[in-house]
Amino acid sequence: MKYSIHVIALSLLLSACGKTPETEVAVEAKPGPIIVDGLSGPESVRYDAELDLYFVSNFNDEPAGDANGFVSKVSPDGEILELQFMVGTDQWPLHGGRGMWIDERGLWVVDAGGVHLFDRNTGEQLDFVEFSDYELGFLNDVVLAGDGALYVTDTRTAKLYRIDAAGVSLVTDVAMSPNGITLNPANGRLLLVPWANGTEILEYDINTETMSPIGAFDGGGNFDGIEVVNGKFIVASQADTSLHVMVDGVDKKMFELPGKPADIGIDTKRNRVAVPYVALNRVDILPLGN
Repeated sequence: MKYSIHVIALSLLLSACGKTPETEVAVEAKPGPIIVDGLSGPESVRYDAELDLYFVSNFNDEPAGDANGFVSKVSPDGEILELQFMVGTDQWPLHGGRGMWIDERGLWVVDAGGVHLFDRNTGEQLDFVEFSDYELGFLNDVVLAGDGALYVTDTRTAKLYRIDAAGVSLVTDVAMSPNGITLNPANGRLLLVPWANGTEILEYDINTETMSPIGAFDGGGNFDGIEVVNGKFIVASQADTSLHVMVDGVDKKMFELPGKPADIGIDTKRNRVAVPYVALNRVDILPLGN
């Protein structure tokens, strides 16, 4: 709507000068946001490039106290193709799905007591990795690293876990409360952002098993999802309801948002970011631009 107002104002100005925008100026309309309503506590979005659609995990009320969570399937134009596409099983239901990751095995979804694996085409649950040997706080986000293992953050207990063929193991305690995690394609290291007890992005080297800060935020806080686009670190901040971008260790506010953003996803085909809002029951799909 804001862009449309700008175009109308430009048209009136040119007409007053005896010119028309059709003959004198070529105005290219910018794509506006797409709003996906009708969700139920959406916490995370993951874009599937092969299927060209979005998966959205939904708390659907309590993230751990019930067993009615689900993953929705959403088209790139914002249509909910199937609201409750993935729900788990009677033995291992989805309580409240959080961060997600896609590999050749399927869609991995973090949950209250472990990590589910779903078939991306049918929605069938293929596996569930239990964390029953550990005292959990709030399992949150997941990423596949170059060693073929999955790494999972626990925000409340400030820990990083590893899932491989041998099972689940504790990797390390984390100096802050880690929320979002992703892979830095430039060097294969893991990027972690703080929900609390810190203001820096941490980078974990799986080869040397070392953690180091690579840049501090100037604003925001309660950071959630993190994604990497063309070397830029895009991070969701709930404290100031914004997306931040960090380039070469320098933090800038990118977008101001209508609510508290959770775990964002990147549409790599259209260069867009999908922003879920748990409290608003919706996802906004925004163009990233250059």
